[in-house]
Amino acid sequence: MTRFYRHCQPLLAVESICPSISLDFIYSAARRLQQPTPRPPPPSPSPPPHCRLSGEAAATELIMEIKLCFSSDSPPLAIIAAAEIAGIPLSPDSSLPAGSPPTFVFSDGLELHGTKVLLSYIGRTASIRNFYGHDALESCQMDEWIEYAPVLASGAEFEGACNYIDAYLLKRTFVVGHWFSIADIAIWAGLAGNGQRWESLRKSKKFPNLVRWFNSVSVEYSAVLNKITSTYVGKRSVGKQTGATVKGKEQASGDVGDKVEGIDLPDAEVGKVRLRFAPEPSGYLHIGHSKAGLLNQYFALRYEGQVIVRFDDTNPAKESNEFVDNILKDIKTLGINYETVTYTSDYFPKLMEMAEKLIVQGKAYVDDTPREQMQKERMDGIESRCRNNSPEENMKLWKEMIAGSERGLQCCLRGKLDMQDPNKSLRDPVYYRCNPIPHHRIGSSYKIYPTYDFACPFVDSIEGITHALRSSEYHDRNAQYYRIQEDMGLRKVQIYEFSRLNMVYTLLSKRKLLWFVQNGKVEGWDDPRFPTVQGIVRRGLQIKALIDFIVEQGASKNLNLMEWDKLWTMNKKIIDPTCPRHTAVVEGGRVMLTLTDGPEKAFVRIIPKHKKFEGAGQKATTYTRHIWIDRIDAESISVDEEITLMDWGNAIVKEIVKDENGKVVKLTGVLHLQGSVKTTKLKLTWLPETSELVNLLLVEFDYLITKKKLEEGEDFLDVLNENTKKETAALGDSNMRNLKRGEILQLERKGYFRCDVPFVRPSKPIVLFAIPDGRQQTAMK
Repeated sequence: MTRFYRHCQPLLAVESICPSISLDFIYSAARRLQQPTPRPPPPSPSPPPHCRLSGEAAATELIMEIKLCFSSDSPPLAIIAAAEIAGIPLSPDSSLPAGSPPTFVFSDGLELHGTKVLLSYIGRTASIRNFYGHDALESCQMDEWIEYAPVLASGAEFEGACNYIDAYLLKRTFVVGHWFSIADIAIWAGLAGNGQRWESLRKSKKFPNLVRWFNSVSVEYSAVLNKITSTYVGKRSVGKQTGATVKGKEQASGDVGDKVEGIDLPDAEVGKVRLRFAPEPSGYLHIGHSKAGLLNQYFALRYEGQVIVRFDDTNPAKESNEFVDNILKDIKTLGINYETVTYTSDYFPKLMEMAEKLIVQGKAYVDDTPREQMQKERMDGIESRCRNNSPEENMKLWKEMIAGSERGLQCCLRGKLDMQDPNKSLRDPVYYRCNPIPHHRIGSSYKIYPTYDFACPFVDSIEGITHALRSSEYHDRNAQYYRIQEDMGLRKVQIYEFSRLNMVYTLLSKRKLLWFVQNGKVEGWDDPRFPTVQGIVRRGLQIKALIDFIVEQGASKNLNLMEWDKLWTMNKKIIDPTCPRHTAVVEGGRVMLTLTDGPEKAFVRIIPKHKKFEGAGQKATTYTRHIWIDRIDAESISVDEEITLMDWGNAIVKEIVKDENGKVVKLTGVLHLQGSVKTTKLKLTWLPETSELVNLLLVEFDYLITKKKLEEGEDFLDVLNENTKKETAALGDSNMRNLKRGEILQLERKGYFRCDVPFVRPSKPIVLFAIPDGRQQTAMK
């Protein structure tokens, strides 16, 4: 350090003469002078490729043009960001073949290759204090982090790397030392390059230290970093600035739709896309709705647009504020960001004005044909006898409908479209019906309510929606949607179709799900057997797994029937690396194993809850002479067999006692701790005989119906599963007293569980819901 300040003295003298020279330059130059072995100059008589010295009067800025060459499929974000922050101009050229390392090409023909080398070059030439380390040790640490950063680009290792960096940043402000450096930029680029996948994790609470650091960096250098991400992140042809429109099959690297072709919105303009997620408040959101919601979010992010939430509340008989509140809760759980919340009921006055306008123009008429007859006439293409009534007569009946009179209740308003069109949705659809039931938001103000077919195209247009995402089951109604907008004289909204998400053994109809709730077949809309967002989350599904699952479906228009096993397998990959391990023994099937040479006095050891994840914490394990094991394990042991007691060591069973029915009731053995765990066939979980054990209730669930897919016209009541829930009493280790509701854990050799009811008192069991692990399971018996 003495030598470092000695080098500073003449430079500080220059600074006193030329105040425009920055201290950053002085410290940077002194650091270079301090190096015992200076880097030899390039084998060229010309000046160094790039030299930027701060200070207008005391130094001359010598800048050589640098061309940054890279492959269009892998832009070097870290290099671009580091150069921008350091003020080093680069000329980008994305013409290199795929897989080529990024390259600096200088105007004199010299070249440098590879991310690490280029970042080191920028770090050495930048005038930012400690940009490449305070000393040689910090510089080497930065080299290590630059080499590590590419791990973040590996899909399989991404979350593991995030977890590692999160733990590392627990007590650190910057990646290396006490200053922002190229190491921070390298890690920032690795995260930002993952696009929406990282954005989804940022919104979760999974990596608080990493998110805190990332947010700090992003705010400090927002102008530069936002420009880089908007230009380069998420497009395959990344060498070009984002244009006014996004065409072709380039994909954003978001969580939804990534890796799926045909993911572009037609005629979408960047910055001008406005979407809506429009659930009906007649139930909670289910897994099918989540696809629609996440796709809306994906496109809004991809095109730098907006998504709004609109409640399609046009049927007061089915809707309630409870459903509104819980849908908003589910949207938050899914991580969907929206601009605002609107309601179709906000537009009831304007919808009535539009209906009256169409009546006057002869584009709509009031019909009192009985419903069943009307349906038959539509199927047969027969015009209603009311179709040619005068506008005056229609207005008279329309006012009867508004009043909710006896006469009005017999009528409905229909659009006058085309009764002979092969597309039956165009055969004079119903626009308004009488319904005297009070509305959950506006009470009894109205006696008539618009149909979805009438309200949706109107509200979409006037709310400025550019693209309406609808599942392909509505395909036949697309022509109707466009025709109604045309009759109304409104701006056309583009419809974008995607396939409905169907799951095996699953009912997604809210009417059918309501039947289970009303008939006490489930606890409520958040029952773990339900496909609702709250139901599957309560069962232990991580939202990240659901998003990854949606990724593979994307915006495909192919109808498909998906297996739950695939979703639960993805979930297991997320929870297994981090969830704590605990031990349980089935209470009604436990057998005592007495270790004759076991400890005379019980003792406790502190061991990790997860051997490969320090963040899971530690647990206290008690070792005693008498231990409990599961009967199913006891019955698989032979006399004189050596077994492994997990987290303890080996033991040899010397005696097996059975009752008159042949069931094992007691075992006796001796410890053999010097034995090798590699040679034993049985690795058994166990619990000490102690009063500190806690009562558990292990709950397993099965499908609500016994058939994979209901056929057209088949009644779900004919395929009800009568045995959908199984409860097993068990004992658990004392550490489980600290479990919190919603915490995920693994019971060794029993599977994964979610804590639904935590420890309250010894007499009340902890309730654990079994989480499927993706392996096909038979129905419960």
